Amino acid sequence: MVLNNIEKLLEKYENGETTLKEEQQLKNYFSQETVAPHLEMYKPMFAYFSVNQQEQFTKDVPLKTRRIFDYKWISVAAVAVLMIGFYFKSNTKNDLGTYQDPQMAYNEVVKSLAMISNQFNKGVSTVGYLDEMNKGTATLGYLNTIENTRNIIFKPVK
Repeated sequence: MVLNNIEKLLEKYENGETTLKEEQQLKNYFSQETVAPHLEMYKPMFAYFSVNQQEQFTKDVPLKTRRIFDYKWISVAAVAVLMIGFYFKSNTKNDLGTYQDPQMAYNEVVKSLAMISNQFNKGVSTVGYLDEMNKGTATLGYLNTIENTRNIIFKPVK
């Protein structure tokens, strides 16, 4: 009768339907020296549970508080960097690389504008294929006309 009861409890245990009291009955049964031969395979499992239940964690867990970063020091550092930058900027000469000869300045401007124009024309030439694409999309407009005509002839069912 006891063996029958243990087998039923094992079935309930495997389905996850046992109560704590029933699980304790199983642990007590499998902690005995004599266990039914066909239930011998469950004995190591319940022995492990009994031993594992008595284990305790003995190491200390250090509980450090998280350091809060003080953002006001970042603003102080930023102000210091800006002040140093303004100081050195005010002490430098205002040499902008200007030309004394107007003709020489004009020649340099013409040369710079020619270079910019050349680079701009290279960029524009690579976008020329978009014109062909626009022509293709314009022909698609005819398809809309055909669709509208078809809708007039054959009234769509709604």
